[in-house]
Amino acid sequence: MTALSRRAPALAMAAMVLAGFSAIGARCGSDDQKTPAPPAPPTDTQNGAHVTVAKPPLHVTPFLVDVNMVLVNVTVTDPFDRIVTGLDQENFEVYDEKVPQKIETFSTEDAPISVGLIFDCSGSMGDKIQKSKEAALQFFKTSNPQDEFMLVSFSDRPDMISGFTAKYENLQDRLLTVKSGGRTALLDAIYLGLSEMKKATTNRRALLVISDGGDNHSRYTESDIKKAVKESDVQIYAVGIFEPSASRGRTPEEAGGPGLLAELSEVSGGRMFSVENTNELPDIAEKISVELRNQYVLGYKPSNLIRDGRWRRIRVKLNPPKGLPPLQVYARTGYYAPTQ
Repeated sequence: MTALSRRAPALAMAAMVLAGFSAIGARCGSDDQKTPAPPAPPTDTQNGAHVTVAKPPLHVTPFLVDVNMVLVNVTVTDPFDRIVTGLDQENFEVYDEKVPQKIETFSTEDAPISVGLIFDCSGSMGDKIQKSKEAALQFFKTSNPQDEFMLVSFSDRPDMISGFTAKYENLQDRLLTVKSGGRTALLDAIYLGLSEMKKATTNRRALLVISDGGDNHSRYTESDIKKAVKESDVQIYAVGIFEPSASRGRTPEEAGGPGLLAELSEVSGGRMFSVENTNELPDIAEKISVELRNQYVLGYKPSNLIRDGRWRRIRVKLNPPKGLPPLQVYARTGYYAPTQ
């Protein structure tokens, strides 16, 4: 096993870490917490390119862009879903409402990040709870010293288990003796997570959602949450532990779970990983950690200076060096323009 480099250079490959650890548990929320009221890697050197591919085994504050700069986090993967690093600014194009924009800033540094874990401990998680905890802790273990984390668990309601802390060991302690039970208030939990993100101290923010299916007990609607995600500058990475599509035991909510999580992830610039074998969970969580620490950050000044408060679509196009296979780009799909 290799240790994940915590301070890799900007163009370095992030290595996956597969670490075992002892099983632990958590309490699925404390009674004194209340839910807020609803409102090995190939390298291509052709034509001077040096590209490394890492193989991993409703009232939030609106994300309103001032006219000075829009920042877009971008993840690039190859056909085998491996992270691609080593690209340059000239390999990217950004379009704002189909209008090409000039990229003013370009960065690949592993900057500190604030991550909120949204952890499902509803009754249906029963035999999946242990591996889900292992996945969460594997994600924490691959963090950097400047990162910070918070924890929201949910069943019948979401509970704020821990606010932001740089010591993930504190979250491990709060995850002791977890027991699954109750229904699934997934949408309410995501809403609470987005709201708490306002307290983050870093500029890069993400939610990691670990759940086994669709919502069946929330007060917020899908429409509410989709709007909240669009209004927030937060990437959503979802790990969906789904029953096989042919399973007779799936409820309508569970059947719709993959689509819901995939849509929320896509609009935010994150990703959804579908899992049927719970033994894969720790590796998937670590893969997400690698992605978050190997993103390109593109900055541009919108050519449209009209303050109309409208949703403006973003598209990031990739012009990879010659000789590389087709690459996939993941980036947020838009932002709200300012109103004044």
